[in-house]
Amino acid sequence: MSHVTACVLSLLLGGADPSAELQIDSALLTLIEHADVSASEAGLLSLLAVKEGETVAEGKPLAKIDDREAKLIRMRAETELKVARALADNDIKVRFAKLSVAVADAELKRAMESNLKFPKSVSQTEIDRLKLLADKAVLEIEQAEVDLQQARLSLQIKQHDLERATLALERRTIAAPFPGMVVQWKKQHGEWVEPGTPVMRLIRLNRLRAEAFLASQMLPTNLVGRPATLVVDVPGKSAAKYEGKLVFVSPEIDPVNGQVRVWAEIDNSDLSLRPGQTATLVIGPAK
Repeated sequence: MSHVTACVLSLLLGGADPSAELQIDSALLTLIEHADVSASEAGLLSLLAVKEGETVAEGKPLAKIDDREAKLIRMRAETELKVARALADNDIKVRFAKLSVAVADAELKRAMESNLKFPKSVSQTEIDRLKLLADKAVLEIEQAEVDLQQARLSLQIKQHDLERATLALERRTIAAPFPGMVVQWKKQHGEWVEPGTPVMRLIRLNRLRAEAFLASQMLPTNLVGRPATLVVDVPGKSAAKYEGKLVFVSPEIDPVNGQVRVWAEIDNSDLSLRPGQTATLVIGPAK
């Protein structure tokens, strides 16, 4: 059984009424989210942006890997994209090819009209040459259009190259995957890291899990979704209460003691609760 075995239940329950309130003593507070936040790229740690014990929002930069080369690669990608865009927007060859067709057709037409008025004034060889030039001009339009299409496809490739370079640069900033507290730096400024190297440990504290055990024979069928209240004894003061909701009932029954693990998510917005604390979990009646 897990480390929460010590959280044995104490039911102050007179029957198995599914709508009755349940009270479980010695519920254990544990983390819902925690992570060893890792590097995504290889390089030297050039910046540690927060201190141990500091609370951070989701997405906040925590550390940075040396990004000078990545910035240069991105600048190159930006320049190549500008060149590709200029080529993709340039249809001069297409327009010139169309004009060439008009000129070639006009020359061929004049030669043929001249032969009609003055037979053999233009040789058949010259007529064939002018026809070839007219056909060539038509093909040059097609080639210019193909070249322009290739330039536009190249523009898309350069756009993807820039996106990839931007992503590689962004991956050199290590950001918080969820709101929480940095509790341990595992690497220090100037150390080399590889992709997957844990850099710091981050834990989420504004919502905690209250884990406990219920005897399977006393387990109602509609526990999930019930309101839950965590009651914490405070010496010399009234007990503090924290609201939450029962979110999980294990489908497994412990074969040794016949208990089922359950847990509730508890709001800890004021960060006054700590993982590892024990308290009383009260599960409200079904609505």
